[in-house]
Amino acid sequence: MHNELTFESSETVALTVREELARRRLSRQWLADEAKVSLSTLEKALAGRRPFTLATVVRLEDALGTSLRARTIHLEEPKLFAPETMGAYARPAVQWLEGTYLTMRPSFSEPRAIFAYLTSISWDEANGHLVFSETARTDAEYEQKGFVSFPNISGAIYLVTIWQGQYRVALLNRPSGRWLSGILLTLAAGQGAQLTPASVPIVLLPTTVEENKTIGVVRDGDPAYEEYRTCVDRVTEQGYARFPA
Repeated sequence: MHNELTFESSETVALTVREELARRRLSRQWLADEAKVSLSTLEKALAGRRPFTLATVVRLEDALGTSLRARTIHLEEPKLFAPETMGAYARPAVQWLEGTYLTMRPSFSEPRAIFAYLTSISWDEANGHLVFSETARTDAEYEQKGFVSFPNISGAIYLVTIWQGQYRVALLNRPSGRWLSGILLTLAAGQGAQLTPASVPIVLLPTTVEENKTIGVVRDGDPAYEEYRTCVDRVTEQGYARFPA
């Protein structure tokens, strides 16, 4: 939230409150009652498990009759620009990307089948850039999450996962409207514990959870198969991504 104090400012307030309570021999329950805040909220803030909000600090100041902001406290400013390493995009320029997408790609385990799941893209308020996360995968242990890079120089959109030195990238473009398509570069399970580099077409279509789209491995004969297969096939058929022989 925009009225939360920075970590450093919250630590300053917490230290000052603890000193005031000790000096006056007052209990935390007393302060919570006087300031009309829950004891749980106060305890968590004093322990550093959550930041103070400006509203809470004002109430504590009224209860204690002293300023807790004598030492300069800065409110966390909303970050509206992504780092240069991600393309330095501004949030207003990429808000159209935020939302939930039905994600489709060829199945690694079954020929001609389509693997479908959901991907959410949202703005990370704390770090000032877009992030993504996969959900509703039938193989939940492989769900990915990471950051979104969107450099103006190419107009391509990158969904990047970095985990323990391993990279996984979806390189996307926007053929029309809000649907995205491109190439997924990842590791596919091979024989035993072996992982094999793999590249497949991938499509992200805007959706909502309420639409209740079919997810998991979608096979020939399933009601959604023709629709999903057509979406994936047009990536290569329309030249939205290239897989030279």
